[in-house]
Amino acid sequence: MKTKLNAGLFACTALLAACAPAATQSATIGRTDAAPGRLSVAQPASTVGAGTLTLSSPQFANGGTLPLEQVGSGSGCTGMNVSPELDWSGVPAGTVSFVLTTYDPDAPTGSGFWHWVNYNIPAGASSLAKGAGSTGGGLPAGAASGNNDGGMTGYTGACPPVGDAPHRYVFTLYALNKTLALPAGASPAFVGFNLNGATLAKTSIIATYGR
Repeated sequence: MKTKLNAGLFACTALLAACAPAATQSATIGRTDAAPGRLSVAQPASTVGAGTLTLSSPQFANGGTLPLEQVGSGSGCTGMNVSPELDWSGVPAGTVSFVLTTYDPDAPTGSGFWHWVNYNIPAGASSLAKGAGSTGGGLPAGAASGNNDGGMTGYTGACPPVGDAPHRYVFTLYALNKTLALPAGASPAFVGFNLNGATLAKTSIIATYGR
């Protein structure tokens, strides 16, 4: 009787041990204690470095405040909704096209907010003029814009909720080894998906704005 009882206990212990990894794994899925209050959103091509690629703007210093000219003009915001000038250098060999995006990771959406998405900027370009993404502006020949998270093509300025801590506006330039075959009005997520495996280098600058 004792032998059968010991065998039964051994079997139960073995069964619990086999289940333990699955139980531990399921307990950690969906935890938010590492970054409470916001969903962490992975950026495309996260393992690719900048190399010699640099990005700058005469409208703001990296880490500085976004000027009112680049702020939105709706939803209570009183900016001019003009996209900034962006200049770059240090382009890696083999670059065929560029993608340039503007993203607010602090927007209270659970997944941030994409303000501007441009792709197939020609390899010979070294800048986007101020207002290129705004009404009446223009991108270099061959370049295209996807839809921003407001559902429109082109640039939509910063307009964070009143009382929020200043939001970060991340301008990122990607140097690609190809052009992207995308439908008109492609979503930011679809553009980002197509960057993976095609990005030679990427670099970012950040401006902040609050109201």
